[in-house]
Amino acid sequence: MLVQDHFKITKQIRNVLVIQLGDIGDVVWATPTLWAVKETYPQANVSVLLREGFGCLLEADPSIHKIFEVKSAHGNLISNIIDQLQLIKKLRQEKFDLVFDLRSGDRGAIMALLTGAAMRGSLHYTAAPFWRNWLFTHLLIGLPTPKERILGAAEQSLRILRGFGITGKTTIPKLWVSDHVMTRVYKVLAECSMKPVASDRSYRWITVNPFSRWSHKEWANDKWVSIINWLWNEFNIAAAIVGSRGEAARAGELADKCAGNVYNLAGKTTLAELAGVLSMSSFHLGVDSAAPHIAAAVGTPTLTIYGPSDWRDWAPVGDNHHVVVSNMDCVPCYKKGCDGSERSLCLETLEVKAVQNAVRKMLEKG
Repeated sequence: MLVQDHFKITKQIRNVLVIQLGDIGDVVWATPTLWAVKETYPQANVSVLLREGFGCLLEADPSIHKIFEVKSAHGNLISNIIDQLQLIKKLRQEKFDLVFDLRSGDRGAIMALLTGAAMRGSLHYTAAPFWRNWLFTHLLIGLPTPKERILGAAEQSLRILRGFGITGKTTIPKLWVSDHVMTRVYKVLAECSMKPVASDRSYRWITVNPFSRWSHKEWANDKWVSIINWLWNEFNIAAAIVGSRGEAARAGELADKCAGNVYNLAGKTTLAELAGVLSMSSFHLGVDSAAPHIAAAVGTPTLTIYGPSDWRDWAPVGDNHHVVVSNMDCVPCYKKGCDGSERSLCLETLEVKAVQNAVRKMLEKG
């Protein structure tokens, strides 16, 4: 194992695997990293290893050779073992020359080792179990802190690759949506009595995601009702509520309380289809979750409500992407709710008017 502040890879590279076992937003933010690898090694095949269900987001990306997924544990122990062994076999058959793990977790490190790649690179994590670092052949340590803060989460993985002499042309994520996925999207919209946004803007709808994996990032339902009703009454803009299958019931309850045209799409799309829906939305409005990352990556303007997390680290970057943040002095505190309560006062005290003002500015901007 080599531990240095930088490496120069001189070996001929033909097959690369990038491991990103984070959440959906992490996968979206990793796309500039994937392109940077492909730009540096244009002759190489660049593959990715993701968590189960996330691969469809990247299926249409022209820079990616193959997508592998680590399946979640389900069924009996024997079937889970068989699934893992089959994945390991497929990875070893690729004969990767180089593997990068973009996270600090144990599982990605173990998978990197099991690929059999001669070169396995990552960042050295002092807080990780000692054996995690020993599973790599090349570890970066002591990466310099940028003189100025770099907005967006792409930097988290790009800085690792820079230590290996890999630089990219962009830090802005992008997702491609294939024609066959869009065909399925049109079917979903038709089943919900929706239609694509008219080019003359006589008919507009936006996507709304009030839900987060973490309750301390959510805004109150009654405030969402006020915003959705205001959009309809003031601007004749309909709302399509998006979310996971587990959030479908909550989305239905919210839609039932709203006036005007409100559609519940929660749980009715795959991640790839969600990207297609978001690509047709006039803009996306929601809390800190995966949806604004996907929306921005398909070219849709976003307005995201942030509480205890820092928008500078996670919000989409660019003039078309906006945030609403509480003016409380403690924001951002990075905590999972105030005093461990899973309730965030910064969000509970955030007024509807603040979001309305931000929406109005977006609409005036066009």
